[in-house]
Amino acid sequence: MNVYQAINAVQKDLAAKGIGKNDTNTYDNYKFRGIDAVYNALSPLLAKHGLCVLPRMLHREVIERTAKGGNALFYVTVDAEFDFVCAEDGSKHTVKTFGEAMDRGDKATNKAMSAAYKYAAFQAFAIPTEGDNDADASSHEVKSLPAGRPLDGAWEGIGEDEQAFLLKVSDRVAELLDSGEPSLAQEHIEGQRLNSEEKMALWTRFNSKQRSALKKAAQEQKAKKMERAA
Repeated sequence: MNVYQAINAVQKDLAAKGIGKNDTNTYDNYKFRGIDAVYNALSPLLAKHGLCVLPRMLHREVIERTAKGGNALFYVTVDAEFDFVCAEDGSKHTVKTFGEAMDRGDKATNKAMSAAYKYAAFQAFAIPTEGDNDADASSHEVKSLPAGRPLDGAWEGIGEDEQAFLLKVSDRVAELLDSGEPSLAQEHIEGQRLNSEEKMALWTRFNSKQRSALKKAAQEQKAKKMERAA
């Protein structure tokens, strides 16, 4: 048996049994399949058919927002890969998904990882979905961002270590721009894998001329990618 036969065998058993929507989001009043239901349905089938699902988190982004009640609300996105490995012959297929979640405490990352796993399983095994989905047992009302310029307070909102790092990045970008290499400057920024807050903070380090050059370079790069994909 290879990995695709193992996936198909699990899919066949799931088609006969399904996974019921037994959890309820009390805020928005809808039913959903929670991560525990997915684990409980999949675990015996994965063991039965010799299929392992091994997670790998590639990237994590955290944004702190404010709930309407004034408390901190953490929004996390993870970029994940899951290796589906056949125990019999070692053959492998990789599924990539993203997971997003909000939480008022320290569980946002856990929820985002669970969401990524759940939707990798939904897609790989063709488990039907409906309506809204898991981070699922809870809903959040997010307070609007304050009025004013989008970059106001962006630099002050990051830590000293981040500021020191971004100053080095901005210095290198400025050198490339001065040398007439806006494309390399834009590529250098993209290569740092900055989160949203860091990107906004970095943007405050550039003058209007530098920003215009970087925007133009980004647009040209996007156009080239679209041409290659066409």
